[in-house]
Parts: sequence; C-alpha cells; structure tokens
Amino acid sequence: MEKETILIGLSGGVDSAASAVILKDKGYRVIGATMIVWDPSLPVPEGPYQKNACLSPEKEDLQEVEDIARKLGIEFVKVDCRDPYRRAVLDNFRLEYSCGRTPNPCVLCNSLIKFGVLPSAAEKQGIKFDKFATGHYARVEFDEKSGKYLLKKAKDLSRDQSYFLHRLTQRQLSRVLFPLGEMTKPEIREIARKAGLEVADKEDSQDFYCGDYNDLLNFPSKPGDIVTLDGQAVARHEGLWHYTIGKRKGLGISGFKTPMYVVRLDAAKNQVVIGPKEALYAQKLTADKVSWVAGEAPAQEFRCEIKIRNLHNPAKAAVRVLENGRIEAAFDEPQMSITAGQSAVLYNGDIVLGGGIIE
Repeated sequence: MEKETILIGLSGGVDSAASAVILKDKGYRVIGATMIVWDPSLPVPEGPYQKNACLSPEKEDLQEVEDIARKLGIEFVKVDCRDPYRRAVLDNFRLEYSCGRTPNPCVLCNSLIKFGVLPSAAEKQGIKFDKFATGHYARVEFDEKSGKYLLKKAKDLSRDQSYFLHRLTQRQLSRVLFPLGEMTKPEIREIARKAGLEVADKEDSQDFYCGDYNDLLNFPSKPGDIVTLDGQAVARHEGLWHYTIGKRKGLGISGFKTPMYVVRLDAAKNQVVIGPKEALYAQKLTADKVSWVAGEAPAQEFRCEIKIRNLHNPAKAAVRVLENGRIEAAFDEPQMSITAGQSAVLYNGDIVLGGGIIE
C-alpha cells in the first residue's frame, strides 16, 4: 500500500527541516511548501536585522529552504500568502496597537495563514496531499470516547508551542501532523546533522518581524500624558504603542521612591498609567473571541489552568462562559501583567481547551 503524501511547511529552520527528514524516513512522500508573506512595500530595517524572523526580506531565506528540499530530494513549492497575511495579521497588528492593546500576531498567523491559507492555496495550485505537517512542538491525538481531536502540549515542555496553536479547529487538527511532539531539541538537531543539513545548528527564530515594531506600525506621533494611578501627570509620551504592560525602563520619569511600571494603557484618554509593582497584579480577566478546540466549551463553569502569555507558568483559575464568545476567569492567586491583546490559553493538564483575546 502506497504511503500518504504529506505537505510540510518549510521555514528554513532546523525544526521544519528535521520534521521533513522524519516523515521521509517513515516512507511518506513529502512535499515542502513555504509561505511568501514579505511585501516589498514593508520597511527594510537599516543595518543588521533579524534574518531568522518570520517576517523578513525572504530572498536568502527562500534559498535556504530550496537548498534543504534539494538536499532531501523532495518536491518544493512557494505559496503566495501576502494578501491574506497583510489583511489577517498585519492589519490586525496595527489596529490592536492603535487601540492601546498588545497583540500576539503569531496566534493569528498560525490559525489563519499557516494552517489555513497555506494548505488551501497549495491545493488550489493543484498540489495533492493527504495531510499537512509543521515543525511545531505540540501533539495531536484522536479521542475515541468524545470523537474529537485533542491538541496537547509537547513532551518537552521547555519547547512546547501549543499556546500558539490553540485556535486550530477540529477540521485543521484532523489533517495535521506534528513530527516533533514527542522529541527534544537536541534530538532534532542530531537528526538534521545526520541528514547533512547545514541548518542543524541554526539559531531559532526569535520574533515575528525582523526590525523595530515602530517601523512596521509607522504611526504618526500622538502625544499624551504619562500619569500616576491618582491621575497626576508626570511626563509625556509620543504614542501608546511605544508601551506595554509591565514596562519599566525608558519611561522618562524620576523622583519616585519605588520603581514605577506601566500598569494600564488608557486609549480613550490617550494616557499611559504608571504605578508600583504591586499594581501590576490582578486576580480576574475577561477574554473575547474565544475559540474552543473541541468546538464548544467543556461546561458553562469549570476549573482549569491558564497561560496569559507564552512563557507564563499556567495558573489555576475558575472560568465562567459568558455570552457573545467571551469568558471570565478568576485566578486562585493574583497574576502579574495581564495584558489586553494577548491570548489567554486554557489547559486541562496537557490538553489545550481553547483560548481568547484578553480584554
């Protein structure tokens, strides 16, 4: 019986390259596909810039991907995702920052572009495949009891990327493979090294954009006040998008006996609100645009663990499902720097329940 054909998203990094090696060694017919997302109208940073970023001038990156495909002896295709990427990811990125929120563009990019537009556009180009794979550190399993696909944390929790994948649907999970879900980074690098791939020791991608976010936002200056919790103006700012919750350095303030942090961004008043570290802690959050991995919430009220950012330790909380795709969560212990625009991702142990955008 002939093995299935797997379309794999190749980025030029060691993770996706090693995933292609693993799949090929298992006897699958593998086709490498890379997204074209860089628009020539985007600003190229002056001087050295992050070449390993997801959004960067792609000429060198594309050559690396082509070299990997050639070395592995697999087919390779380029898929133009520029228009949907601009509309779904970049426009949302700018809108969120303009509203005083701090978005996570990787979350939208994964659900809408990498696992949505990329395989769909490849099919429209006449590429036939059975399943889609990526180099993400996560696991997917089919649960016979519920008849649902489960999205789970990677075995190596230090590399786990399930946070960024929580908006994947049952349909997407039914067609996806994560070859790295049970492996560690050193094991992955060794696989790439044995395959003779130059990317075996390549550094990981660190950000979604290769330069300064302000260049990408390109907003005109919008001066306003930096104020204390009691409303006292102590300095000026040039735009809310220069700040995020928890920021301490570069505030241009002095004379305070204790360190001061950004604790709130008030878009209505165009104010950056500062306060002491204890003011950063909160015990509740609400989130909207909630996506459930199973297609529905586990219950109207339930307990789980929540990550309020990717590197946050999951915190125990009681969750209540509200109307209009919203949830309210009350943590057992106050959490630091709950940030509007970031994703709150809900877990039941290793299983991802879903998540939403923090209001």
